[in-house]
Amino acid sequence: MSDLLERLRERGWRLTSQRRVVAEVLDGEHVHLTADEVHARAAERLPEISRATVYNTLGELVTLGEVIEVSTDGRAKRYDPNAHHPHQHLICTGCGAIRDVHPLGNPLTDLPADQRFGFALSGAEVTYRGLCPACAG
Repeated sequence: MSDLLERLRERGWRLTSQRRVVAEVLDGEHVHLTADEVHARAAERLPEISRATVYNTLGELVTLGEVIEVSTDGRAKRYDPNAHHPHQHLICTGCGAIRDVHPLGNPLTDLPADQRFGFALSGAEVTYRGLCPACAG
């Protein structure tokens, strides 16, 4: 069983066949699919699943905090099931590929006190951008 499915089952989230297939599609490392990609893969497993059901399920998963919505410079939003493991993203500015990365240090503590402007920090998002080997080559 996938990590996401296991978390949803522990929360008591009602796992209909449609919800289950969406969660199964999102399983794996470095998964950052668009809603359309989730729908296409889900429809391979469950042909009757509607686009609206996929969008609604993704919205619920984001609201539950089980999936992270990743926006990348005007491209379609992507959905990351790695919500419970702190990480940052590395994005190819050519093709839009996204990888999870784990840089050294903590972005919350690395920000100098004089750059916090009195804010009580609760989170940080760091996005690294560049060209992947395929686009750079």
